[in-house]
Amino acid sequence: MAVRSRRMAESHPVKQDKKLAIVVAGGPAPGINSVVGSATILACVSDVGVLGIQDGFQWLMAGDTSRVVPLTISDTGRIHFRGGSFLGISRANPTKNPKDLARVLDSLDRLGVGMLLTIGGDDTALTAYKLSQAAGGALRVAHVPKTIDNDLDLPHDVWTFGYQTARHVGVEIVHNLMVDATTTGRWYFVVAMGRKAGHLALGIGKAAGATLTLIPEEFGARRIPLKTVVDTLAGAIWKRQAKGRFDGVAVLAEGLAEIVPENDLAERQSAERDEHGHLRLDEISFGDICKRRVRERLAELGLKATIVSKNIGYEVRCADPIPFDLEYTRDLGYCGAQFLMEGGTNALVSIQQGRFEPIPFQRIMDPATGRMRVRMVDVTSDRYRIADSYMTRLRPSDFDDPQELAKLAAVAKMTPERVRAELGYLVATS
Repeated sequence: MAVRSRRMAESHPVKQDKKLAIVVAGGPAPGINSVVGSATILACVSDVGVLGIQDGFQWLMAGDTSRVVPLTISDTGRIHFRGGSFLGISRANPTKNPKDLARVLDSLDRLGVGMLLTIGGDDTALTAYKLSQAAGGALRVAHVPKTIDNDLDLPHDVWTFGYQTARHVGVEIVHNLMVDATTTGRWYFVVAMGRKAGHLALGIGKAAGATLTLIPEEFGARRIPLKTVVDTLAGAIWKRQAKGRFDGVAVLAEGLAEIVPENDLAERQSAERDEHGHLRLDEISFGDICKRRVRERLAELGLKATIVSKNIGYEVRCADPIPFDLEYTRDLGYCGAQFLMEGGTNALVSIQQGRFEPIPFQRIMDPATGRMRVRMVDVTSDRYRIADSYMTRLRPSDFDDPQELAKLAAVAKMTPERVRAELGYLVATS
């Protein structure tokens, strides 16, 4: 797979006496070690020294160059099968303080590093961009997109690595919960990772055939009251019971908590933020909140259900990569290393239609926010339309068809008019 100068986002004179450094930042994702191993092997056979930076940028920010290990083929030749990060990881953010950024560049210079391969998500991509800018050509930088959220602004159907493995493991978990739900007659509310976008939740829910999946994108760019989420879930349980089923699994994207106003979700106010300013959504316990509120809402409607909340995310981030991610990440590591060694810089590494294509950092920047753009689920696509068509949730037809409305009314022992008054608003604009 050739990487030629005509495809380089930028190019600089090749100095093969300089070393290649590899750093992993952000959160874990399956396939990290495969990128590290692939890049190391190619660099070593090209007579380029390789250094592994341990624990993200946190030590370099302090000017500490002791947490660095030389990487060889014998060290990395078989690490691609393993989950987690061979080099460790952290969310330390050198872009918050210009002095920290300068110390990172100084540390790399003292280590004899002229090429930096960063592995991470949108925050790490921004760090790579800032380092490239601040270095002024003295350091060549390329970024390999890593996140189980699949939300970096890549072209359509180009995945971030780790997503496919996370989805695969998530589907296995949800499948087991679906069997348990059917066996015991209960509901599971499964919250899947996805800080802003619902790719992972939708991918898991659709592949597993969950009863329904809720993602932020279906509500557009607007904020929604928590009651809308609660009533959507309660409506699905109600409709399911009208069909004689008392079990189900709802997959919820954790990013739903981001679009609920703070005054409607008190837990948001006390939740911490990470080094990049993002709300720590795992502290909100969104699944437990939904479980409690849905049970209360069902009681108001004269209904009841056994509900269990379950978070999945940490279980999938460090899983051993499936073959898709094994192959994909070996390609990404190879292309990233060769791109840098041939003089390329200032770009995100991507594989499109089987070919390497560097994407200049500037192309994926959002000028309005100064950060990398986030790729959201396209709810106008056939992919989403098909997923939605298989979900059990209230539809306009449930209110337009007198027989369907009568079934809902009978289960809750209320009039059709009362059913419409309680939950008809959910489909009013559909």
